[in-house]
Amino acid sequence: MLQTSKAFSSFSVKNIEEAKAFYESIGLKTKVGEMGILELVIDGAENIMLYPKDNHEPATFTVLNFPVGNIDETVDELISKGIKFEQYDSEYIKTNEKGISKGAQGPKIAWFKDPSGNILSVLEI
Repeated sequence: MLQTSKAFSSFSVKNIEEAKAFYESIGLKTKVGEMGILELVIDGAENIMLYPKDNHEPATFTVLNFPVGNIDETVDELISKGIKFEQYDSEYIKTNEKGISKGAQGPKIAWFKDPSGNILSVLEI
């Protein structure tokens, strides 16, 4: 029944203009749609919607993953744009000085936050 549906994802942000500026600063195209909803245009598709929420509380999990070919180059480029990567040192996740987890289990991955505190990641494919 849903296999032909054009599914999309959405999550809330504190401020649409702040989110728009942030996502454009990391190289994404954006479009402000109806009712002030921000659409992220990725690979030509508008399949991620960000909506304003006055009492926004960021999720405690990753809401958006960006697969990349070379995580070290991507992280370096994002750092040069002012992005700060999360640092983890737990039993399950350890990151290096750049914020990249290169554990034996799972992909090379690095997490960062948008201005609303939403957790995003880049992961090497």
